This record gives sequence, C-alpha cells and structure tokens, in this order.
Amino acid sequence: MAFQFSTAARNAALDAIESTAGTAPTLEIRTGSAPATAGTADSGTLLASGALPSDWLAAASGGSKAKAGTWSLTASAAGTAGHFRIKQGATTHIQGPIVMGTTAGDGEMALVNTSIANTQPITVSAFTLNAGGA
Repeated sequence: MAFQFSTAARNAALDAIESTAGTAPTLEIRTGSAPATAGTADSGTLLASGALPSDWLAAASGGSKAKAGTWSLTASAAGTAGHFRIKQGATTHIQGPIVMGTTAGDGEMALVNTSIANTQPITVSAFTLNAGGA
C-alpha cells in the first residue's frame, strides 16, 4: 500500500518547500528538458532569470499550493521555453516542464507563449504544486 498523509501533513510539507527556498528565490526559464534531478547541473539556454515576489506561493490548502502575485521576467535570449528552475543562490529547489497556456498540471509552469524573443516580457500564467499521498 502506498503512503497516505492527512491534508494537514500535505499542507505542511508544501509550506516547508516555500520556506526552504526563501522569500525571494530566483526563477529561471530555460530551453530543453529539465535535468534528471534538481541536484544536476543546469542545462539548456537560459532565456530569462529574475527574483520572484517575496511571498511567491499562496498558503497551502487542500494539499495544493499555487503561485501568489505576479511572476514576471524579461527575456535575455531567444528560444523555446522548455523547463524552469526555482533556486536560492546556486541551489535548485524546484524544477519542471513548461507548458503553453493558462493552466498547468502538478509541477508544471504555464506560459501564454513558449516561443521567447530576446527582451520580451514573460509572465507566468499558472503554477501549482500538489502534495502526493492523498
């Protein structure tokens, strides 16, 4: 049987992720697929990088945690967005694929347009983390 956790435990785990990454982590938008693990070196071309808002995720509720505020960057290179990394300093805490649209599945980040031009403003349209073990 797989592990199952209470909603309170799932919410606490999600809130701990935000606490660990800090109040102003860096969001990187990169080309290609994400590396094998968050501990693996960066891959792909860095298209954009910038600080997230100080309260970048909403409080966990129902075992889910969504982005808070506006997540906006300006592109520094051109290419097709493929994956993201959320870092504190050199440490990657979260990574995952980028999808095009206004909704994202668990661990995905949505951009309205994944074809990025140099100096283009980029706004993340959706991002949600869901804790497993329901």
